[in-house]
Amino acid sequence: MLVLALLAPLGLLKPAGAGAADNVPAAANSSSGTGLRLPLASGADRNQPTYVTADRVEGVADREVTAEGRAELRKGDVTIGADRLKYLSASEDVEAVGHVRIQRRGDVIEGPSLKYHLPDSTGLFDKPQYSLAPRTRSGDKRENVNPVAARGKAEELAFKGEDQYGLKDATFTTCKPGVDDWYAKVASLELDFTRQVGTATGSTIYLFDTPIAYLPWMTFALDNQRKTGFLPPSVGSSGKGGPEFTVPYYINLAPNRDITIASRYMEKRGLQWNGQLRFLEPTTSGEFRFEDLPVDHVTGKNRSAMTLNQGYSNGRVIGGLNLNKVSDDAYFRDLASRINLTSQTNLVREGFVGYSNSWWGDGSYSVVGRVQRFQTLQDPSNIVLTPYARTPQVTLGAVRQDYHGLDVNFTGEYVDFAHPTQVIGRRVTMYPSVSLPLITSGSFLTPKIGLHSTRYQLDHVTPGTLTDPSRLVPITSLDGGLIFERPAEVAGRRFVQTLEPRAFYLKVPFRDQSQIPLFDTANADFNYAQIFSENSFAGGDRIADANQLTVAVTSRLLAQQSGQEAVRATIGQRYHLSDQKVTLDSNTTPRTYKTSDWLAAISGRISAYWTAETAVEYNPREQREERFTASARYQPEMFRTLNLSYRYLRNQVQQIDLSAQWPLGNSGWYGVGRYNYSLRDRRVVESLGGFEYNGDCWVARVVVQRFAVATSQATNALFFQLELNGFSRLGSNPLETLKRNIPGYSRLNQAPSANQTFDFFN
Repeated sequence: MLVLALLAPLGLLKPAGAGAADNVPAAANSSSGTGLRLPLASGADRNQPTYVTADRVEGVADREVTAEGRAELRKGDVTIGADRLKYLSASEDVEAVGHVRIQRRGDVIEGPSLKYHLPDSTGLFDKPQYSLAPRTRSGDKRENVNPVAARGKAEELAFKGEDQYGLKDATFTTCKPGVDDWYAKVASLELDFTRQVGTATGSTIYLFDTPIAYLPWMTFALDNQRKTGFLPPSVGSSGKGGPEFTVPYYINLAPNRDITIASRYMEKRGLQWNGQLRFLEPTTSGEFRFEDLPVDHVTGKNRSAMTLNQGYSNGRVIGGLNLNKVSDDAYFRDLASRINLTSQTNLVREGFVGYSNSWWGDGSYSVVGRVQRFQTLQDPSNIVLTPYARTPQVTLGAVRQDYHGLDVNFTGEYVDFAHPTQVIGRRVTMYPSVSLPLITSGSFLTPKIGLHSTRYQLDHVTPGTLTDPSRLVPITSLDGGLIFERPAEVAGRRFVQTLEPRAFYLKVPFRDQSQIPLFDTANADFNYAQIFSENSFAGGDRIADANQLTVAVTSRLLAQQSGQEAVRATIGQRYHLSDQKVTLDSNTTPRTYKTSDWLAAISGRISAYWTAETAVEYNPREQREERFTASARYQPEMFRTLNLSYRYLRNQVQQIDLSAQWPLGNSGWYGVGRYNYSLRDRRVVESLGGFEYNGDCWVARVVVQRFAVATSQATNALFFQLELNGFSRLGSNPLETLKRNIPGYSRLNQAPSANQTFDFFN
């Protein structure tokens, strides 16, 4: 086989027998493989040689070369093979005919004839078949980026530069060779891998040779990045809105700003317009959403919703807005398709600004101002009281640690409470405190003393009630604990087992607070964190009197090498040394018992694939459980997840919750589902069921969801989605619903990630 090498720069290699000063190209006509070498033509990349091999090569070295029989030309990452090649050295044009095959950067294109210009990677291929290698953007570290290869055929393929193609009368699919489950027939297809954008006109999408969609024009991202254009329409159904059809249009304003506008037609309700603006700047970020239904066919009224979330931070100054508004109480129950929206009761409307800086040596302080109001959405069968507005609220916090061994802390607040029907007023709170942390490697002891001062100015009070009540309460506490460690072995693995007893003593004298209204205060939830707090009330209007000791012990199993926690067990109880005097209101009976409920919890990985967690609040006086939760997850690998949980709160909640994603045999089918049932109310809170199919290059999902939207109302939603890998999604998207309802859910076509869970046995 004759090898022809064209090397640069000009003059470094000469035809055989030429002198040092010679620069005259030699003629060649050879079929014997004598090793003829030709110089590179001017205007081309002189750092890359061009090689030609064939059974027969003839031509003039610096003008034109013709290669026949197993002909191949190579330059850089481009290789062209054919029955016959013609190479023009001056222009670096290549003409190839007969079983032509070009490879560049992993792309392979084959066909009968090709014209190609090497310097700018342009040319024309007649009736080719193509296979394009998967690509991701340089430095792309997004989770679950799973690039796919694309292939197809066309009447004509134009090379339009490095990583740019134009195809006419083409097919496009991401399925493996020999499997054409889905493909798109397009009149024109532009693939620009430099910008990762595809543009198609006259597209018909086929599934198993059956046309399922026609799109006159579309653009799509070749690497799932954002791009301006129509997004795939979604089709679905809900009990409140009936069958619905949504067409979104996406505008990529900049890498850090975008807009989505969508028209949503609901058969029962009419046409709704939705919009979303997102932005991300060096010091601020946010999102604005709006929804508008000009005329609801059911109510005959205009219905709308708006949300604005924005945050700002430059290191010392922070700020934010969180504004929410709907046109009526039933808006989410009628028009939302997610239970987390339909269950909303109070929509917050607030803005805040804060400043922080250093002070007093190594100390720091912060000031935050806030204005906060609420829109309360009433359920006629479950009326709730509108929360107080804060107009405004100003908080001050300051801390100085390790000042001659002491930690000095100060918190303060001024807040003006407003309400249309209740007592209103202003509250000023100041709470300075000093603590002395004594810490060693195996123990800690922290005595603390503080003085809590509160003053009110009230309006609209009932006769006989103080208009300016005040409260001054000293608070002292002593918090201490020990940490013991020992080596342990479980199931052949070595661990470090800890034993961590802790005791917390709190002394707060009684102060009469019956003249103080309840602006923002309620009984705090009784849990492990709360039993070590200074107040059994949440909010600033009540400070509980206390003479109590809390005792708890925790034990953990830690992996000996990594220190990762495998199992944690905790039990604790509070001992009251005096009876309760301060209650939330006059209707609450003071506590007289001496010991609180027991709190106990255990959690961890109980086997290679099982994790479990359980917690209980046990009432020793009545010998009954006040609260009990238990949950377990079985997850041997991705796409196999089973979750079970039970939740009990005496006289309030008793629910079972099952959810799963699981393969149905080895056929590619998967079942997904959730069943959340209230045993107390004897009704389904939320249920979901459906199927997914992984066709390797496509995924289909059909999901039916039913959830409660009010005390006595429920609605249904239907999702159907066809996801064509690397191309588009058609139908209504249930992925957010599946992720929220099934902990551990994984998309069938997402890239596998490293298993970071701790293996208890291995």
